[in-house]
Amino acid sequence: MNERDSEAVAAMLRNKGYCIVDNEADADIILLNTCSVRDQAEQKAIGKAGFLLHRRKEKNPNFILGIMGCMAQTRGEELVDRLPDIDLIIGTQKFHQVPDHLDNIITTLKAQGPRPSTIIDIEEELGSQNTIREHTPNQKKVSAFVSIMQGCNMNCTYCIVPQTRGAERSRSIEHIVEEVHELAANGTREINLLGQIVTSYGRREIPTKNGKSPFVQLIEAINAIPGIERIRFTSPHPRGFKQDLIEAFRDIPKLCEYVHLPLQSGSNRILKAMNRPYTVERFQQIIDDLRTMVPTMHFSTDIIVGFPGETEEDFEQTRTVFDSIGFDMAYIFKYSPRSGTEAEKMLDPIPQELKETRNQILLDILHKHSLRRNQESVDTIEEVLLEGPAKKGENMFTGRTRGYRKVILTGAERLIGELVPVSITHVTISALYGELVLSGVNA
Repeated sequence: MNERDSEAVAAMLRNKGYCIVDNEADADIILLNTCSVRDQAEQKAIGKAGFLLHRRKEKNPNFILGIMGCMAQTRGEELVDRLPDIDLIIGTQKFHQVPDHLDNIITTLKAQGPRPSTIIDIEEELGSQNTIREHTPNQKKVSAFVSIMQGCNMNCTYCIVPQTRGAERSRSIEHIVEEVHELAANGTREINLLGQIVTSYGRREIPTKNGKSPFVQLIEAINAIPGIERIRFTSPHPRGFKQDLIEAFRDIPKLCEYVHLPLQSGSNRILKAMNRPYTVERFQQIIDDLRTMVPTMHFSTDIIVGFPGETEEDFEQTRTVFDSIGFDMAYIFKYSPRSGTEAEKMLDPIPQELKETRNQILLDILHKHSLRRNQESVDTIEEVLLEGPAKKGENMFTGRTRGYRKVILTGAERLIGELVPVSITHVTISALYGELVLSGVNA
């Protein structure tokens, strides 16, 4: 989500005549887009801002620094107390205002008067969900993020997102389809639909049609767009997996057989304490139903270890469920309290050492299942969307399977953006390695 927001702001700035540079040392203006999901992320952002103010403003008084996003939204004026020389603080519903605010700051600086006070713009704005649609002009992106909604109504006890992103607001299907048509015309082949709870798209705003939720209606509309070959989405909520969405993986050809489905805990007692409105049994049923529809389905998940009150029995239940499902990939987090959340009141009684131990146990299980699943691909042919050059190796390129597995292969630049058959020769825990199947491919 932050990556998409940053891209949209950069595109807006380009359209206003600003030049985006590759090296921050060359920049006259630096905007830090921030995250508040974990305290560590906020501390890193504050540290980075302090370093820039000390290093750059002393040498260039007209250097401009802004903080955007979730930390700006939650901390607001508090950031001015910590960073008195900051120029701009922009909340999550005000990204589209950045170019105008910068124009005003620059105009004031050129007037040679006193330096303007910090601009703080963090108020809610009606219709802000419709403003994150700009993409980098004249730049082909094989895969593109498309923001379809903002906000979250779930109120999980550990999560600060409802405070930073506000209530759920959805864009219209027509508005989104228009954006995807433009991306397809510029060479995009894969669309990744974004939302805090993406499966809540259009709820209470767009009516169900022929038994299909607004989200499934949107996927069907994008499936019909020429040039788009793959559709993904993130992040969903287990509550959003009704039968229409489960059947969509079978019935909509471009919807890839990969789901990121956050479990968070394998203990029903902890799920209740987290205010997660499902049980482990319901979660397992969703997994089973999806595998029945598409036996080759790939799954990733989120897990929090060390949530307040998590006993050895609770963790053992999590370990058992995590192992039995056999996720292909997972983000495993050690719980840390967030200011202003309900879970903060529960304090943080689980020792850090115990969190580390539980985290490592799950990582070991994950590595086992990731390697096993990858090994099943050896000596098979996978359809790979070639995305671009690999980080290492001459003439090496990287792409993704429909199941979102990373593939590294020898290729050619002219094949970027193409769906190519790849014979998988060997694997690691994190990647597949293969060779182009030359039949039908002009390598």
